[in-house]
Amino acid sequence: MKYIGALSGSGIVTCNGKTVGRASYRFDCFFQPPNNITSSGELQLPPAALEEVFGRTDVRLVTDDGRQLELRFSEKSLAAASTAAHVEVTGDLALPPL
Repeated sequence: MKYIGALSGSGIVTCNGKTVGRASYRFDCFFQPPNNITSSGELQLPPAALEEVFGRTDVRLVTDDGRQLELRFSEKSLAAASTAAHVEVTGDLALPPL
């Protein structure tokens, strides 16, 4: 596995097609042979919005630059009033050329 860069920015989080709120993110991306890119990192949302989606399926992030990313929460529980959670990311992870 080789580190290939990071994605960071802002976007809109949805769950089951419903807009939950604006989020910021920073995801580290890795190349895993033969042709897979894996990614994980931190998603930041206001506490109420994060509580609403934490542990749910069908959570997506539409980034401000148009990427469609699917999110899966890595942790089993969320601390009270948390504004950030660790997620595993799939979807449009292609990084721009260096």
